[in-house]
Amino acid sequence: MRAHQFMLTLAATTMLAGVASAQPIKVGLTGPYTGGSASMGVSMRDGAKLAVAEINKAGGVLGRPLLLVERDDEAKNEVGVQIAQELINKEQVVATLGFINTGVALASQRFYQEAEIPVLNNVATGSLITQQFLPPKEKANYVFRFAANDLIQSAMIVDEAITRRGFKAPAILADSTNYGQLGREDLERALGKKGVKPVAVEKFNIGDTDMTAQLLRAKEANADVVLTYGIGPELAQIANGMAKLGWKRPLIGSWTLSMATFIDNAGPNGDGASMPETFIQVPNTPKRKAFIEAYQAAYKVDRMPSPVSAAQGYDSVYVLAAAITQAKSTDGAKIRTALENLTAKVEGVVTNYDHPFTATDHESVTANMPVFGLVKGGRVVPAHDEDVAGANALRLKSK
Repeated sequence: MRAHQFMLTLAATTMLAGVASAQPIKVGLTGPYTGGSASMGVSMRDGAKLAVAEINKAGGVLGRPLLLVERDDEAKNEVGVQIAQELINKEQVVATLGFINTGVALASQRFYQEAEIPVLNNVATGSLITQQFLPPKEKANYVFRFAANDLIQSAMIVDEAITRRGFKAPAILADSTNYGQLGREDLERALGKKGVKPVAVEKFNIGDTDMTAQLLRAKEANADVVLTYGIGPELAQIANGMAKLGWKRPLIGSWTLSMATFIDNAGPNGDGASMPETFIQVPNTPKRKAFIEAYQAAYKVDRMPSPVSAAQGYDSVYVLAAAITQAKSTDGAKIRTALENLTAKVEGVVTNYDHPFTATDHESVTANMPVFGLVKGGRVVPAHDEDVAGANALRLKSK
């Protein structure tokens, strides 16, 4: 018996040694690891690194280890473009994981498209992202997404504010980035479908620290709820500005209200803010429990800076690994084809992936999947317990 166990251990050790010495499969990993969007970028990166470590420990992919080639795009379009060309031409990655910011994604993805290298977009939610390179204009589309796009989120925000909670006079505050302004347009369209017009539409810039003027105009217009679309700590200035004015109104916005930069900078003023989430740091499935505990142990934290980003980054690695395994190749076109026709079922943290993509659908998240989160006591909790209980705990893509 001991001899048998020794042989099994020896075989496993030999296999792992072989994987470690094999030529690695390079995968790009690009996002903002510094600056106002860093909590999203770092969480996405760390979720992806956790998945890679698990996969490599189990034997890698095609007998080879995955190797993440990390680059900080600083949430700047021009830096993202430079990184894309470096990862493609110098590092020769077989796929890239990212992006966080919609503007960076829209500026950078074309280089991967031209090189026929898949992009697994983990966090950026701009509605145009998976629509840039559609057939028949393009032979094939190499951009895939693991986040809830802005059409899904804007409809959810409006439904939560107008239908579920009964507000009638919304104000919109959106930042001046591509993300903020495209999201604002989506919000206005979603409101229009319900016959509602915002009483105020205000814009702010990245780096703004005082929202008094915008909030005063919303207050004078008798807004009863504030809807937001923004990507940075400026969101906290909205909550803090309302407190400063003594004008407290519910804050409902895109998923970025769950970021640590909002929660920590707003403090108690942020309590009650709510947003659509594909993942809340709640261990309501065995996979989620294991992921949360592994993340906490690996990075010595209790609360993930951006749980959504971490979960989507983690899941994207496992889906990519399944596609490379199915393709039996690291060729970009073959990986894309495998992603569009994935036969293996992948257990994830956000969801379980069963044919997540097709040739005409590169969105892994459908409108039935996200739930509303609520900032409470410095972290995000489910806004409505019934949305995450029982059969609703794990939501699958609508076919």
